[in-house]
Amino acid sequence: MHMVIYALVEESTHDDALASGKSVFDRLVGADPHAGAVFDYHVTFDKEDTSVAGKARWGELPTAAPVDSDAGQDLLERGWEATKEEFERNLERVREALDELSDEEIMRDEDLARHAFHQVGAYDGPTIFLYNEYANGIRHREQLDRVLEESEELWIVPADVHF
Repeated sequence: MHMVIYALVEESTHDDALASGKSVFDRLVGADPHAGAVFDYHVTFDKEDTSVAGKARWGELPTAAPVDSDAGQDLLERGWEATKEEFERNLERVREALDELSDEEIMRDEDLARHAFHQVGAYDGPTIFLYNEYANGIRHREQLDRVLEESEELWIVPADVHF
């Protein structure tokens, strides 16, 4: 499966932001020896040599954009809305499992109940669409607001990831 995720990085130039974003994505795919792989691979939107990911799959997106620009605000909104929607979808699945299934059925992962529990509590992976410059998933609005407020030159960098 493919999805677009976004890295929020503090840099002064487009090229530096893209390089920092790629470092975040490298950590998320386990290219950094001190990081575990969360995704299989990533493709940023500056890559022209792929026919199955990045621009070929999602169309034109900025390679990096200042968060305070129109393009940056659009990417930020996409990432945050996707995170919220995925959380709410999984939370509803958890509520249904608690209402409809026995403890034993939940323990057996009937209807993927335990999977939904796991997804609600995830810190990274397919339910998290925004990451800070340390490859930590941004899981709630206060955390996002803190990143936005504490940065002077914040950029957002999108990447297509496979999981």
